Amino acid sequence: MAHNWGTSSRASRLPGNWRKIRAQVLARDPECRICGVRPSVIADHIEAMTDDHQLDALQGVCAPCHRVKTSAEANAARAAAPKPGRRRPEEPHPGLL
Repeated sequence: MAHNWGTSSRASRLPGNWRKIRAQVLARDPECRICGVRPSVIADHIEAMTDDHQLDALQGVCAPCHRVKTSAEANAARAAAPKPGRRRPEEPHPGLL
């Protein structure tokens, strides 16, 4: 399932002054804090899925690094809380009871 701003409730949880905070983060971190090569264009929460919008909890990152980081965080979250499978668990063979 793809997640984006169109399907996320994340935007509604941002503070009213988010544009100002984002501008401050990008001004402080002109280069991506992950790769250090490309210009930062995204104000990223350092700790995944938090609503801490303090400047020290945010970092400027480039779009490619943000995609990789977000994907890794989503995969880790899915692995931590797996959905039950559709297959039934194996039952012991009746001759081995």
